[in-house]
Amino acid sequence: MTYFEAIILGIVQGITEFLPISSSGHLVIAEELLGLKVEMYKSFDVAVHVGTLLAIIFYFWKDIVMLFKGFFALFKKSKKIDDNLKKYRSWVIYIILGTIPAVLVGIFLEDKIDEFFRNALRVAVMMIIIGAIFFLAEYVHKKVKGGKITLGKALIIGLAQAVALIPGVLRWGSTIAAGLFQGVKRETAARFSFLLGAPAIFGAGLYTSMKYLAGGEVFDLNIWTIVIGFLTSFIVGYLAVYWLMKYLKTHGLYVFGGYLILMGIFISFFAIL
Repeated sequence: MTYFEAIILGIVQGITEFLPISSSGHLVIAEELLGLKVEMYKSFDVAVHVGTLLAIIFYFWKDIVMLFKGFFALFKKSKKIDDNLKKYRSWVIYIILGTIPAVLVGIFLEDKIDEFFRNALRVAVMMIIIGAIFFLAEYVHKKVKGGKITLGKALIIGLAQAVALIPGVLRWGSTIAAGLFQGVKRETAARFSFLLGAPAIFGAGLYTSMKYLAGGEVFDLNIWTIVIGFLTSFIVGYLAVYWLMKYLKTHGLYVFGGYLILMGIFISFFAIL
């Protein structure tokens, strides 16, 4: 892998990890266009995912601080904390429980899922399906008024995150859509989705690293290639999160749904040929 290829893949990871257009799906496509098999480079895979995790931490650091305060507030009486802290106290529980489905699926099924879906045609089909779901989620959201995040809603959003382990099914898109189906405000659904995804990304990176190190390997690439991929995914990822949160304040998922459907059709056409 060259430095240029590391930058390209870092950009793809940084943009598509946070925009609702499927990071895994676009990485599969980028790999094929560049003639690479990134799954062979575990250290690079870990590096770009750590980069995107840090992007979340930097952008949502105030929320993360409040989540830590909310965790310690679990051991205090409700009368002694304000309403905002009560919300984050509840979110701590929701995030812990909502992360469990993705953890279980990741541990027991990720390799099989990745092996089955990691080809362009199957990824394209999933992108088309998710694109259609975006349109449906926006339609239902206009009809349903569900208000704030609750435990039941958080669990459903957590299940959507577990489904997103399938290449072509995007993490943030599926979780945001799950919130919209339940009437959660778009910006709230997006914020909760990102905070819910942070432990899952951390856990996946840690799990991959442990498997990687258990194999007796240290680095399968030049260290500077890994650093370049990490920095690129971090910078681009931060900018992508910043833009998306601003965008979702006044816009829906329609443009992303349309993009996924068109891209899925385009990829399917060339995959079949």
